[in-house]
Amino acid sequence: MTNPAGAQPATERAERAERTAHAPRAPSHAAPGAAFDFDYRTSFELAPIGLVISRNRLMVDCNRAVLAMFGAEREQLVGQSFRVLYPTQGEYERTGERIVASLDLDGLYADERVMRRVGGELFWCHVCGHALDKSDPHAAGIWSFEDLSSRRVLKQDFTAREREIAALLIDGLTSKQIGRKLAISPRTVDVYRARLMRKAGASTTAELVHRLLTG
Repeated sequence: MTNPAGAQPATERAERAERTAHAPRAPSHAAPGAAFDFDYRTSFELAPIGLVISRNRLMVDCNRAVLAMFGAEREQLVGQSFRVLYPTQGEYERTGERIVASLDLDGLYADERVMRRVGGELFWCHVCGHALDKSDPHAAGIWSFEDLSSRRVLKQDFTAREREIAALLIDGLTSKQIGRKLAISPRTVDVYRARLMRKAGASTTAELVHRLLTG
């Protein structure tokens, strides 16, 4: 039996319905008529900020911005521990401990820290993370990285502990607050602060912070 003019066979209609059901749709908040002509993988890859997906502190995926920031090829990061992006083992371990201790109620964490490019260069970096399971912060997470080196110069002769304290001083924390975060005494923080001031040629904490920010 032939189909009436313009009618579609049942199989063709079914195939079209299947394609329509699986086609990307515009988000519910999009303007009427807005096209949704890209996928989430493309969005991840082309995001203007560095993004990493992690499991148990291993990088399971990263985007192009991260590769450019750290001067790396994909195989140098994907499947590797975050340790390769830290100046020292101690900084890697202590940062992991701070993340566990400092997550907010939504599982979010943020700080500014010194990180290491694959070629060895150290630089200031703003890092934000979202732990998907607050009860196990390192189990799975999404992390963003912003290179601050264009506006903050790093003095290369700081020790690992001095770098950590410098970052917290820039955040405006007191000696007591820094001590709690790093599990050291306020007096020890003051000793490191004095060392930083000597190295930076600063006579006050405010001047030290200014010099840390401007180089």
